Amino acid sequence: MNSKRVVITGMGALSALGNDVASNWQNAIAGQSGAAAISHFDAAKFKTRFACEVKAFDPSLRLERSEVKRTDLYTQYALYAASEAMEDAGLKVDELSSPYDAGVIWGSSQGGMNTFEKEIKEYVQNDCTPRFNPFFIPKFLGNMASGLISMKFGLMGINYAPVSACATGNSALMDAFNYIKWGKAKVIISGGSEAAITEGAIGGFGALKALSTSNDNPETASRPFDSERNGFVMGEGAAALILEEYEHAVNRGAKIYAEVVGAAMTADAYHMTATHPEGKGALQCMKFALEEAGLSAQEVDYVNAHATSTPLGDISEITAISNLLEGKYENLHISATKSMTGHLLGAAGAIEAIFSVKAIQDGIIPPTINTAQLDEAIPKEMQIVRKNAFEKKIKVAMSNTFGFGGHNAIVVFKEFV
Repeated sequence: MNSKRVVITGMGALSALGNDVASNWQNAIAGQSGAAAISHFDAAKFKTRFACEVKAFDPSLRLERSEVKRTDLYTQYALYAASEAMEDAGLKVDELSSPYDAGVIWGSSQGGMNTFEKEIKEYVQNDCTPRFNPFFIPKFLGNMASGLISMKFGLMGINYAPVSACATGNSALMDAFNYIKWGKAKVIISGGSEAAITEGAIGGFGALKALSTSNDNPETASRPFDSERNGFVMGEGAAALILEEYEHAVNRGAKIYAEVVGAAMTADAYHMTATHPEGKGALQCMKFALEEAGLSAQEVDYVNAHATSTPLGDISEITAISNLLEGKYENLHISATKSMTGHLLGAAGAIEAIFSVKAIQDGIIPPTINTAQLDEAIPKEMQIVRKNAFEKKIKVAMSNTFGFGGHNAIVVFKEFV
């Protein structure tokens, strides 16, 4: 079977850095932190009282009132980002040869956490009398964003929701890439959304000691690779990418941002929440993705690292990258945009895919902010972009994601020529 080329023709984004792709990108390359005190709920009694919240979100700009009423916040974020991406791609379903040629693969790690917590609290407050909202179940289901995106735009092809914790965004992109490559679809909206700044999520991740507790200076709390990093900062939002079969995109005169050339998934098979200390699964995942892309490690210009700012996770990823490069660090630059957006969990891979594509398009690498002193375990020759954005011609970018359960997912993007 002849493989189809897969390109990116539209993007949409929503995070603590902005409510569209342009503002996200501008604030990322400016090195702006999205962290601030939590406003979604009263966090006074929590060990962590800050996060990277989406700001000034007005769903009515892109969603109908009925869509807002019947959906959880994670789905609203999804519909919002998907709408921007569809508009950006200039894609109209009635112009497709068949609505079955277009689909949605959309992920979320937590799904409708806001709805679930609200309904259960109200159940308890009502003396455990069952007075549940009739939309309780469909609002919190993890597949509902995928389903409602398809309904909003009339996309009747492939439609489902992968879940692989913090690797979910890349898992969704890899699946979309494969289905188009195999000729099973012409167009797929792919990405992820997360609205996990809730009491349960902040409390739960806090109990795992995964979150930073730098409450006095939240804007500097996410510090990937820094010797004093102490946990990640919770983020939220959504990111959507339109993946399209190359000839289909050309025939309709679509603009093309970049090409997806490789992707892979592996498992650490090691620990419930910790990455493999030697980065074995991550290393093999990168190798598989580059092998599919027909590229060597030395041809990668930029890696958007998973780097969440946890003591163990950052170094296991650095170990994997170091082993991949075999000491040849000259061409590769690395940065961790979670230092600005926080960790969007199941949406992390999607927003970081957009940053990777924009880096290729604009020839600039967004910085890793807040990293004052590199961990001593990081090779001195390794080029980590810190503090300020770095201008560089980028032909190949690789985006790494890793998730609880030992999930690894890597996507490789290439300059479109």
